Amino acid sequence: MATNNNPPKVTGIGGIFFFSEDPDKSRAWYAKHLGMEPNDWGSVGFETRNIDNPDTVQSLQWTPFKQGSDYFSPSRKDFMINYTVQNIEGLVEKLRAEGITILDDIVSYDFGKFVHILDAEGTKIELWEPA
Repeated sequence: MATNNNPPKVTGIGGIFFFSEDPDKSRAWYAKHLGMEPNDWGSVGFETRNIDNPDTVQSLQWTPFKQGSDYFSPSRKDFMINYTVQNIEGLVEKLRAEGITILDDIVSYDFGKFVHILDAEGTKIELWEPA
């Protein structure tokens, strides 16, 4: 594995996820009234440019989940935020040393690496290092 010399930290917000009684109805309402058209994953994607590196396109996903989904477990909150990070391995190592609850192992996909943690109030947080 290559060494990542970037300091381990959050660099932005990658997604806002929340419970909805009827996610399809929520998506339809936001599309009709606010022009937020869902993508192939049922999310609305917002693309921006990195101010320090304008060639880098960043993405924020907005997604309603069906009320009662276990995706936010073990949190009992009605929302979860996805933070973009740099040096996810270093950040997980730092958080583990600080006694933070790490819920799973880092997993890699074509679009980046993910891991989940709990904050001080038991809110599940998704950390994502984009590819």
